[in-house]
Amino acid sequence: MMMSEYYTLPLAVIGLIVIILFLLDSIWNILQTCRALLSPLFLPAEETSLLKKYGPWALITGSTDGIGKAYACELAKRGINVVLVSRNEERLKKTAEEIETKYMVKTKTIAADFSLGQKAVDTVKEKLGVLPINILVNNVGKQYEYPMYLSEVPEQDLLDIISINVGAVTMMCRAFIEDMKKRGSGAIVNVSSGSELQPLPLMTVYAATKAYIKSFTAALRFEYSRYGITIQHLAPFFVDTKMNAFSKKLQRNGFLIPDAEEYAKYAVMTLGKMDESSGYWTHGIQTFFTKFSPVWLRTYVGAHINLNLRKDYLLNRNKQ
Repeated sequence: MMMSEYYTLPLAVIGLIVIILFLLDSIWNILQTCRALLSPLFLPAEETSLLKKYGPWALITGSTDGIGKAYACELAKRGINVVLVSRNEERLKKTAEEIETKYMVKTKTIAADFSLGQKAVDTVKEKLGVLPINILVNNVGKQYEYPMYLSEVPEQDLLDIISINVGAVTMMCRAFIEDMKKRGSGAIVNVSSGSELQPLPLMTVYAATKAYIKSFTAALRFEYSRYGITIQHLAPFFVDTKMNAFSKKLQRNGFLIPDAEEYAKYAVMTLGKMDESSGYWTHGIQTFFTKFSPVWLRTYVGAHINLNLRKDYLLNRNKQ
């Protein structure tokens, strides 16, 4: 009994310290989010200028729709020229013309399929030539057609998800980070997902690739931030994009599910101010409460959300 009491107090103290540290970290993230979103309202434009801080050219992968296109538009709105990288030549041309006309910046388009691995990265580097990239946004991604059990997912889809979500972000960072190091400045934004926070049944491989991005980005920041390179990890929850079009429940729904334009407007504001961000204020709240629950509970809830989304998709498909 005495031994039990001997250990109880230290364990209770350790538990209290862990809770306090978690709360302090969460409060700090909330304060950082407020700073990122409010600073443009109170600081002179030049002090919040991404163009002045990083330079005139950004490269965005997966940039012809969804978050990638919206992020490219937000950068262009700030006077930054954009290199648009995606698979479809026609959509690239259309997006480039739209951005040039609306924001009066330069654009460059590169057609590359990141499911081809290093070949796509080599294509990007070859097409760029000596053009320096000041901001790299690794946005390209692929997920399941709808929530599925592993054996239901086509083999090629699984290989593509791994190649695009893991291979592309890794090799694109490697391709550009040394030049940023030599210049002593630059920014890399790796777009992940809130699904990284726990194992996610019925999106098993997709969630695992996003957990990789989280870990990879944090380690990369440790290696290279001392060279003046901003390395940001973005982890949005649901955004109304083509990627989530398998369910009507995931289409824009009040303030919890923003469209890509609304999301990108806030996400770009956090660049250079937050290393880790959900990118959108309500997603930050969701992240806070998600982290507050144990992993087993997050996994259980995530599984049931995906089961309902799967049911919704199959029901609508059968009606067609």
